Amino acid sequence: MNIIKVIKTFSRNYWMANTMELFERWAYYGMFAVLALYLTGSKDTGALGFTQIQKGHLMGTVTFILYFLPIITGSIADKFGYKKVLFVAYIILSSGYCLMGMVTNYATVFIVFLFVAIGAALFKPVISATIARNTNETNSSVGFGIFYMIVNIGAFVGPAFASKLRAHSWNYVFIMSSGIILVNMILLIFYKEPDREKKTESLTKIIATVFKNIFEVMKDFKFVLFLLIIVGFWTMYWQLFFTLPTFIEQWVDTSIVYNSIANISPALASIIGNTSGSISPEMITDLDALYIILFQIIVSSLVMKLKPLNSMISGIFIASIGLGLWFVTQNGMYLFLSIMIFSFGEMASSPKISEYIGRIAPKDKTALYMGTSFLPLAGGNFFAGILSGNIYTNMSDKISLLKTEVTARGLHIPEISDNFTQNDYIRQALQSMGMTNHELTQYLWNTYHPSNIWMVFSGIGVFTALMLFLYDRLLLKSK
Repeated sequence: MNIIKVIKTFSRNYWMANTMELFERWAYYGMFAVLALYLTGSKDTGALGFTQIQKGHLMGTVTFILYFLPIITGSIADKFGYKKVLFVAYIILSSGYCLMGMVTNYATVFIVFLFVAIGAALFKPVISATIARNTNETNSSVGFGIFYMIVNIGAFVGPAFASKLRAHSWNYVFIMSSGIILVNMILLIFYKEPDREKKTESLTKIIATVFKNIFEVMKDFKFVLFLLIIVGFWTMYWQLFFTLPTFIEQWVDTSIVYNSIANISPALASIIGNTSGSISPEMITDLDALYIILFQIIVSSLVMKLKPLNSMISGIFIASIGLGLWFVTQNGMYLFLSIMIFSFGEMASSPKISEYIGRIAPKDKTALYMGTSFLPLAGGNFFAGILSGNIYTNMSDKISLLKTEVTARGLHIPEISDNFTQNDYIRQALQSMGMTNHELTQYLWNTYHPSNIWMVFSGIGVFTALMLFLYDRLLLKSK
């Protein structure tokens, strides 16, 4: 059966689910790709001025909850119906995104972002289940391949729009995300409730059964060990959103990229660049989604015959190299290559995680095992938050390193506050130290070596690949 014939077998509800996934990912990644910058940017730019530690705790904790909840919310959807749960999810998401642009206090931002996470957690299992129920053994491979591509199209388009909107006002980003979700609310009218087994038990009993089943899965030592190892991969992966945008903003010269593109096509440079003659961090990190859209099918074809574990080991090792290269230079041109290396590693490993879980799961517990695949994602987000907060602050945060230098020189500069922003602090430091902004950046780079953080992130990836190798050779005794 050729690809055209396979595509023709998909139902209208399959395409409706994909369309809603596209818009939901557009809204979420449009917000999430710039969230680290919004949380930590100077207040006089309209950002919130939080510390890197506050950012790490907020993003890590909330996204941990987001990826843990689908284990429960999937059962809620089975109980009350997919369409009803999607309606509630869209109400939460649209209002939540709108509120995120209105609140500025750390506690309220945390609460509102958590509110958004609950909406996203309600949405995730319903759409995945809809895709599963509208595919079969003859077309599921193509069906989920299309779905994965749709996810990345949304993840590419959202940040591109957000980058342009935030140049005018940060609030426009959240308005965009809120409005995009309302499009899904209209599409929901045409969504058909899939055939499913209706749950007659109480919600309390259903949730209790979920945790009982998870406990049963946790008795499988080999599987639990695999999940724990994969936490390392996701801890490394999420630095694409937690740390890299901030690192680019603080240390990397993207005007080189802008000028190189402008020499070839001024029109293209104006589209992807900003008014200061540089490229915004989120436009650079958006390359990951673009590479996946362009090359995922090719990479999947190349690793198709490899054992899932071998593909994961190789992919995670390659991704570790790419990630390390993100941080070793201030020349933005190298990010095109380093993000590509990372993306190829991601494409070889990430899809294989689900494939491996599906293969090793007992036939009567496949869905249960697949449901636990969210747990490493949750753990990875939590630890990624700690690394992008506490570790980044100590090793690489420009403001923290500048404060250290100011103290060492005995300079008297007021502490950053609501009335004395990060930019005010930098300006006074420049004046006191007799440097330009570029000279200060170079001085801090050469003195404190913020690029050394690559060893932490790449080390986690290499360690994860090594543990998978030992897991395969010693525990599974593969030859």
